[in-house]
Amino acid sequence: MVKLYIGNLAFSTTQADLEQAFAQFGEVSDATIINDRETGRSRGFGFVELAGEAAARGAISKMDGTDLGGRQIKVNEAKPRR
Repeated sequence: MVKLYIGNLAFSTTQADLEQAFAQFGEVSDATIINDRETGRSRGFGFVELAGEAAARGAISKMDGTDLGGRQIKVNEAKPRR
């Protein structure tokens, strides 16, 4: 599994939207939108886990800079939590 960071998401983007957008590259094992603890509103970023390195590389090269929900998203490999 390769975890990808998806940034600059529209606040209206759902987990289903992420899954649908990245399913073309392979099996999406998890799609998560990070929400603010206090308000419950999206923080504008999330993560997608894809099965396989090739699928992840394809997703990064094809999706980085594309429009999703009216915003130009940023896609790269997620860094480990500090």
